[in-house]
Amino acid sequence: MTERNVAGIEYEQMLLSRYTIAQHPSRARLDRSVYLLLSRIDGEGPMSIGELSAAFQLDASTLQRQTTGAVQAGLLERVLDPAGGLARKLALTPLGRDRLAESKDQSVDALTRILADWSTTDVNTLAELLRRFNVSIEEYRDAHAGA
Repeated sequence: MTERNVAGIEYEQMLLSRYTIAQHPSRARLDRSVYLLLSRIDGEGPMSIGELSAAFQLDASTLQRQTTGAVQAGLLERVLDPAGGLARKLALTPLGRDRLAESKDQSVDALTRILADWSTTDVNTLAELLRRFNVSIEEYRDAHAGA
């Protein structure tokens, strides 16, 4: 691995982040932070502000603002802890589930068109490398938390 290769990855990752953030607006498209929140809760089940804070490594006050907006928009609701704990958790509403599915479908459709001329092997390789990259980022983040 050379510094030039790593600098190239940094540049490409920056572009990828920019393109993801600058999604084309549409009725179904959710704000990036709301999309991330809904996706995490959809995958993990109801979560408290503390659990979301740990998962995203964001300040609880930031998450409180984001989740309050999503609750007011009818995308999330506060529910009793399914495990019987005292803390309220946040769960997707039917509207939140529908909006998340619509937004995800639009993203998958766009990616399908973007990757249409790629081989199945190349698409599978990209998916695996992105998964490994994200795992490495999380491991790095966890090892350097609070540093």
